[in-house]
Amino acid sequence: MRIAVLTGDIVESTAMPADRQEAVIVALQTASRDAADWQGADLRFTRQKGDGWQLVLTRPRLSLRLSLFLQSAVRALGKGLATRISIAEGEGAVPAGPDLNSATGPVFVASGRGLDALEGDVRFRHASGGPLAAAVGLADHISQDWTPPQARAIHPMLTPFDPPRHSDVADHLGISRQAVSQALDAAGYGPLSTALTNIETAGTGN
Repeated sequence: MRIAVLTGDIVESTAMPADRQEAVIVALQTASRDAADWQGADLRFTRQKGDGWQLVLTRPRLSLRLSLFLQSAVRALGKGLATRISIAEGEGAVPAGPDLNSATGPVFVASGRGLDALEGDVRFRHASGGPLAAAVGLADHISQDWTPPQARAIHPMLTPFDPPRHSDVADHLGISRQAVSQALDAAGYGPLSTALTNIETAGTGN
């Protein structure tokens, strides 16, 4: 089965109070749970090495969308908060059990090594190289400028299903529809949505 493995950690976690670090992990767990509907199965979010985490996606074409969904959940918590994410795709088996601590295989190794290879301000990396990795890099660059209000506005819009209406997002956030539209424009939602759709519908497969 072809899968995508996402491995991540929290940016500058060593300088972060324990309760703040825990809030970021909870945000990632919640977003992962919400995204289970995208593939009809649990993403098996697993905490690793303190601030580290890993999950598995059985619809690998959604890996960039999921990365942005996770990042928006974190950035919504406050200015400067972020997670790093390494994506690897390939044939792999998801281990039995509640977590991925016993997971082995090339795709899991590649995802972990990709995280270790991240340098500087880079937050997203795709192990494939080529055009997809370039798109991931551009999406990373855009998402690094998200403010908390922008992240809160774009987060529900990143669903691969029919996104909510701006008015529904406004009601949920307690702001005006105009404020939602402005936040989405500033966050680059339109171009990102187009790029994600093109990536996910290119060719055949998952």
